[in-house]
Amino acid sequence: MRNSRWAIWMAAGLLATIAVPGSAGPGGIAETILLADNDAGDGNVNIDLAVRRVTVTPVRAHAGDMVRVEVVVENKAEGMATTNAELLVNGKAVARQLFTWGMSEGDRLHRLTFDWDTRGIPPGEYRIGAQAFVWEDTSPFDNRLDVGQPVIVAPAGSAFPGGAAAGGSATETDPRFGKRSSL
Repeated sequence: MRNSRWAIWMAAGLLATIAVPGSAGPGGIAETILLADNDAGDGNVNIDLAVRRVTVTPVRAHAGDMVRVEVVVENKAEGMATTNAELLVNGKAVARQLFTWGMSEGDRLHRLTFDWDTRGIPPGEYRIGAQAFVWEDTSPFDNRLDVGQPVIVAPAGSAFPGGAAAGGSATETDPRFGKRSSL
């Protein structure tokens, strides 16, 4: 088998094929066999995930408090896979959660919850966001959504700017979904 050729090909992460030297003679060309496919083999898959809404509670927290982030991701097209959704703090992923999308036509919305532990976090303002990225996505511009209002983390036991109380929440909804959506 020293002259056998092995070839692995990935096209946009959708298809994985391998040449198997099974019946190929010396120097011959092996057949290609499909190993995995995201679209049941027809080659016409349209993948489009969108982060529709991100809600943060509380937006005024003391160091050591738990901040809850609720994320709604929509499968707007076809395909099926398991993918990571990520919680972003100041643009960096601080937590990941696997979710499977595309199992059924009626299962379009996926609700995920992240808990961000602020123990050891320096006081300050933090920008919160979420993303669900898939390489094959036909419109990756809607895979990330950041909350406009920052989370303020104050030292344990201290007051917040302007005398505000701990608590509050902020929600960012992708404006492309408008008022008509039922999240």
